[in-house]
Amino acid sequence: MPDPAKLALNQITTKRWTLAQAIDGCTRHGVRGISVWRDKLAEMGVPAAARALKDAGLAVTGLCRGGMFTYADEKGRAASRDDNARAVDEAAAIGARCLVLVVGGLAPGSKDIVGAREQVKEGIAAMLERAKAARVPLAIEPLHPMQAPDRACVNTLDQALDLCDALDPSRSGAIGVAVDVYHVWWDPNLERAIHRAGPSRLLGYHLCDWLVPTRDTAFDRGMMGDGVIDLPRIRGLMESAGYDGMHEVELFSAEDWWKRDPDEVMRILKERYATCC
Repeated sequence: MPDPAKLALNQITTKRWTLAQAIDGCTRHGVRGISVWRDKLAEMGVPAAARALKDAGLAVTGLCRGGMFTYADEKGRAASRDDNARAVDEAAAIGARCLVLVVGGLAPGSKDIVGAREQVKEGIAAMLERAKAARVPLAIEPLHPMQAPDRACVNTLDQALDLCDALDPSRSGAIGVAVDVYHVWWDPNLERAIHRAGPSRLLGYHLCDWLVPTRDTAFDRGMMGDGVIDLPRIRGLMESAGYDGMHEVELFSAEDWWKRDPDEVMRILKERYATCC
């Protein structure tokens, strides 16, 4: 069974809450970690959020998100670099254990996925030294291939790990991957890729479930136990590969969980974590 002390809330799961409300909700429900979203962080203000997170004793498992490295022109490239520099600084300020990177899909008007992946590599390389200096590990999150055109042209753990190896061959801990079960459960090479990553590259672990049928490929995730993902198996793979971090529940659910009372969502996710993961 999973360790209840490792349960964390990815803030998007309780989208209706402000960051202050999410911090309070985690405290009331006995959840010890939280992954913060940048829009909610901006609403609260970085200094106030940093104080509140510290006062609550919450582990900040990650900041969501940096990335979106693909661009159509130099203006887009500069905007991406500026935003990612800010994201690194924000992650450092709140003590986030990593900055999650959703790398971006095809540039507007482009069909060049090879070129998009090269832009991703260049974009991560450009921010890596700043992240190292700030002691903020970068966690590349591969997304399901259905999201390659618009959200992420890095779609398997092996692709993400190839980037890590190219940019950080010494395995310094500066860059790794976030394993989101929604995006990787289908991969026939998943077991090998998780073990390839090992403890130095495994920076995050995100939980939810894949519903059948699914009504929307981005915003209809299921609560653990409601879908087809073998969650105990994947947890076992992560643990056997040396992952000892927290387990974030991350639900994008426009027609179900986002409409519910966040306290109800918290109660249910705690129950499902204990029984289904």
